Amino acid sequence: MTAHRPRVLLLHGPNLNLLGERDPATYGATTLEQIEERTTVLGEELGAEVRCAQSNSEGVLIDLVHQARHDDGIIFNPGAYAHYSYALRDAVDAVAGLGVPCIEVHISNVHAREPFRHTSVTAAVSQGYLCGHGVFGYELALRAVLNRIEERRRTAE
Repeated sequence: MTAHRPRVLLLHGPNLNLLGERDPATYGATTLEQIEERTTVLGEELGAEVRCAQSNSEGVLIDLVHQARHDDGIIFNPGAYAHYSYALRDAVDAVAGLGVPCIEVHISNVHAREPFRHTSVTAAVSQGYLCGHGVFGYELALRAVLNRIEERRRTAE
């Protein structure tokens, strides 16, 4: 019998399409495309399929989270929406309630930045939260979400 290959959505919110250009002192020089390629390649090495999406639109992000209920996990950098989007929070919570773990990622250490960035309404319903690790945080998040998926699989057996 062939084991199920986990599917993970790597989802990026507003302004992350400008990575590599926008404020490199905070976000580094790595582009979104490079992050997606690295994460996809690591996913293949770890036996997972990673699909990638980015939107600057809150409604599109909500739709993508809803669609991810058919995936096994989500890695999500909601960008500034993390700080105030209760609609995204509810979407992540709904999908998590269906057994799809979400790991929230932020490239910068949001707690060392402006006070409004110190609170994430989406983190409270995510199964993990990483910030301040730069783009390496995406690798950590992939490993974390795959660990959650494996734990859920073992529990179900």
